[in-house]
Amino acid sequence: MGRLVMKFGGTSVANIDRIRNVAQHVKREVDAGHDVAVVVSAMSGKTNELVAWATETSPLHDAREYDAIVASGEQVTSGLLAIALQALGIQARSWQGWQIPIQTSDAHASARITGIDGGELIKRFKERKEVAVIAGFQGIHEATGRVTTLGRGGSDTSAVAIAAAIHADRCDIYTDVDGVYTTDPRVVPKARRLEKVAFEEMLEMASLGAKVLQVRSVELGMVHNVPVFVRSSFDKPEDIDPHGTPPGTLICSEEEIMESQVGTGIAFSKDEAQISVRQIEDKPGIAAAIFGPLADASINVDMIVQNVSEDGKYTDLT
Repeated sequence: MGRLVMKFGGTSVANIDRIRNVAQHVKREVDAGHDVAVVVSAMSGKTNELVAWATETSPLHDAREYDAIVASGEQVTSGLLAIALQALGIQARSWQGWQIPIQTSDAHASARITGIDGGELIKRFKERKEVAVIAGFQGIHEATGRVTTLGRGGSDTSAVAIAAAIHADRCDIYTDVDGVYTTDPRVVPKARRLEKVAFEEMLEMASLGAKVLQVRSVELGMVHNVPVFVRSSFDKPEDIDPHGTPPGTLICSEEEIMESQVGTGIAFSKDEAQISVRQIEDKPGIAAAIFGPLADASINVDMIVQNVSEDGKYTDLT
């Protein structure tokens, strides 16, 4: 018996049949005696549809209202899964981010989690054995009371953060692949699934373009030492032994990997942009003047190259 967080992505909850399949996965873990919290994404394609509606209404729109719109996708999924679990005779209820609450910064559309109170969830585990079905990707800014969203892939971050808050033994990320591979198997057919990957290695791979896990979720797992298990939601629930080790990849601390290979995997990214700022003054404070506003706007900078100044006055920064 333990405490698990199970996270299901958009393809895993794409329609009612798949939501029923997810309910069977959850039932397997409940029947094994575990306390279970489930974090769900919106149905596949639903967030894109909601974003398109907001943009069609007005290309320049209030980010706070944008969050109110796109957060509704997870609300629908969490309610549907709670109903599917109840139909199987399992005590379950849905939770929105603001109900727990998942507290965040006010950087709408790319908010960062500042705190989670897991006390009520733990209380319900003990008193009712109730499954918590939580809408991922969203939270609330305490000062304004407005709904916020965590950016693309934010449900992974929600799941690991909740696992830390409720002291879960493990966070299972169910997706459309059965683990982390040495590289993208769609590009390299000979890619092999890794059994274990250290947090530091996964963080590097995720930041370089590996799309299995979101960077912030790996950071949270590493900081709070929450083991993260990447596994497939398309394995038949009835074929999995809840007490065994199913196919997947465990992201864990380096100490749990006895002999780590020199090379773990190869990652790549197709959506990087390179921008050069030319003829800027070569003096202290210029870099801060450029990157400070970018940081304030929650824009990530991956690599910085500053050319050597030939005349000591001006330089280029890329």
